[in-house]
Amino acid sequence: MPSFDIVSEVDHHELQNAVDQANKEVLSRFDFKGTNSSFSHKDGVINLATETDFQLDQMYDILLAKLTKRNIDVGCLERGKADCQLKSAKQQITVKQGIDSGFAKKLVKLIKDSKLKVQASIQGDTVRVSGKKRDDLQSAMALLRGQESLDMPVQFNNFRD
Repeated sequence: MPSFDIVSEVDHHELQNAVDQANKEVLSRFDFKGTNSSFSHKDGVINLATETDFQLDQMYDILLAKLTKRNIDVGCLERGKADCQLKSAKQQITVKQGIDSGFAKKLVKLIKDSKLKVQASIQGDTVRVSGKKRDDLQSAMALLRGQESLDMPVQFNNFRD
């Protein structure tokens, strides 16, 4: 029986490359000279450090541009509250991964309400969709790609025929 998995993942290597490129741009830009502005990435959290909140916004825009260039969906980012003090400003950006149970239930309900001849089941942090025909699975993929109400980017992998 053909099936595929719905997941929400980020390529960590590409994410690290994007952070490194953003660091290079911040170091070479004239408006960041002498500010000790930097990005750091560890365990799915990107830390921004600079002097003012205006520069934090500029750094966030640089990061978004670099992530987009590396084909990472920026919908998986969760921007934390900025911590601005006298001459320092810091912010944490969390990279969301995996499908939580509430979002998985929403996906299953969406697939069942579409009246397609497929079955969706929640398996940990993935949703497995299976059906008798490959065309039904492809129409389920098209349905999910067309949804703008999804608050998290999803990918399809492990397609088995």
